[in-house]
Amino acid sequence: MTAPAIDAPARALYRITDAMRLLSLSRSVIYEQIRAGRLRTVRQGRTRLVPAAAITDYVDLLEQEAQKGGTR
Repeated sequence: MTAPAIDAPARALYRITDAMRLLSLSRSVIYEQIRAGRLRTVRQGRTRLVPAAAITDYVDLLEQEAQKGGTR
């Protein structure tokens, strides 16, 4: 996979498979986090998409939990 061009705008929405790669999580874990309300998604027709902001928020949540000695 090639690196994105420097001038390329960041993507606003990611497919589940892209979110899996970005977060280094399995498909089942991604859907578990979605069901638990920890990872937000939107629907476009039949496609479930993860907003870039939701990925950032999820990582922030994990960092907060790590600082508090939270779960997982």
